[in-house]
Amino acid sequence: MATSWFSVLLLVSIVFSCFLAASAGDFYQEFDLTWGDKRAEILSGGRLLTLSLDKASGSGFRSKREYLFGRIDMQIKLVSGNSAGIVTAFYLSSEGPNHDEIDFEFLGNLSGDPYIVHTNVYSQGKGDREQQFYLWFEPTKNFHTYSIIWSPQRITFIVDNIPIRVFNNEESIGVPFPENQPMKVYSSLWDADEWATRGGLVKTDWSKAPFKAYYRNFNAYSWNSVGTDVWRTQALDATGRRWLRWAQKYHMVYNYCADLKRFPHGRPRECRRSRFL
Repeated sequence: MATSWFSVLLLVSIVFSCFLAASAGDFYQEFDLTWGDKRAEILSGGRLLTLSLDKASGSGFRSKREYLFGRIDMQIKLVSGNSAGIVTAFYLSSEGPNHDEIDFEFLGNLSGDPYIVHTNVYSQGKGDREQQFYLWFEPTKNFHTYSIIWSPQRITFIVDNIPIRVFNNEESIGVPFPENQPMKVYSSLWDADEWATRGGLVKTDWSKAPFKAYYRNFNAYSWNSVGTDVWRTQALDATGRRWLRWAQKYHMVYNYCADLKRFPHGRPRECRRSRFL
């Protein structure tokens, strides 16, 4: 019998707890505060990290370690109230002009409007593979878990253990895929009011500053470091595919594969190959 998607997630949680018991969630051990002066803070003995944004500057942090394939989890509580114009980014990235990158970006909103989660994949410095989703919960009241599973076969974006997007390795048909460059984990809180909310029509209201996002319970599992292949190649089972279809049918608000104006000469090759992108 095939291993179910949720059994795999449970197994991953168990492996995390065993392998990372000494450092899981310890921001002092896992991250460097990279910019924003004192706007980035580690609190509660390393169990909580906050980023702040005001009119002078945002802030950010970066993992001390690099990862080449694995699973990354972070619990985040997003900026509350009127967060229009603000982006909270959580992503993996290598360095250099031909970098690889796997993005979650949370686009701020006017009070009462839903947050949009923006996803993208870069390979060799080229992205343009955006999908956007409305979150189906209020992401500013409580912490929610945002996960990236990155294997040689595919990248899966997950929100609270629900897969929302799969980007498959389609190098066989000439589509670049990030697989050779180790990446670090990054997050930043910054002002992007030229594009973030309704295409830049709604600007940041600085009277509501400082804006703040909260992080806890970071976990990272690298296959290379542990040497197990239990779920390295795991694809979604029937239950996972049903959740993926649900997320894409009811919560997707933009899909680059469906943007015919953007690609008048034909959709990108991977868009013709797979239903789940």
